Amino acid sequence: MSAICSNPVAIIQARMTSTRLPGKVLMDLAGKPALQRMLERVSKSKRLASICVATTVNADDDPVAALCEKMSIPVFRGDEHDVLGRYVQAAQWCDADPVVRLTADCPMHDAEIIDDALEMYCAGGFDYVSNAIRRTFPDGLDVEVMSRAVLDRTSAEATHPSLREHVTTYIRGSRSDLPKGDFRTGDLLFSEDLGLLRWTLDTPEDLVLIRDFFERLPEGFGWRDALALMAEDERNEQKNV
Repeated sequence: MSAICSNPVAIIQARMTSTRLPGKVLMDLAGKPALQRMLERVSKSKRLASICVATTVNADDDPVAALCEKMSIPVFRGDEHDVLGRYVQAAQWCDADPVVRLTADCPMHDAEIIDDALEMYCAGGFDYVSNAIRRTFPDGLDVEVMSRAVLDRTSAEATHPSLREHVTTYIRGSRSDLPKGDFRTGDLLFSEDLGLLRWTLDTPEDLVLIRDFFERLPEGFGWRDALALMAEDERNEQKNV
């Protein structure tokens, strides 16, 4: 049975107050803020109806909202600590169904992967599709797709404070010490296991690597181009040993 795919919207969580790398979502990547890079890349999706950014009402996140407004990207602002609640409200606000969850620490994201996840979800049989439970894609290309009904049910059932801090912990059952939901989950897998590669933006070291990709690869590069560049660098290093 096919799933409802009437208005697939990518909702990107973004905030400035990261503990390990404050302000990371607006750090410069070859002349553009990281969030702008990500929005440009996600906008190449052939299956998404629209994109929305979910940030907080804190003044620290005013620059995030300002960037979105400059790019004509809808932005929803909600509670900083009840992340699940903020996300549900954002989904309702932009009438998303299904909801495509992305996070702003993934400026390397690729529309091809988003479209593959949506295709798998819309074919039916799953409440939730992700490439982040069984990780075969590089960390930093994470995508989750779920229906509005599943997201609303999660918000109603996930009452523990730790489950409110993260949007899909209850769906995924990733905390063995906490309650989990009963959902039909599907895994989007790559043909190779690249799950140990780290392309997420969370530390100064991550920033160096991701900046290097954006500085050396052509505008609009795909994630496979980044893989090829890494392989070329490895070959060159071996030649110089």
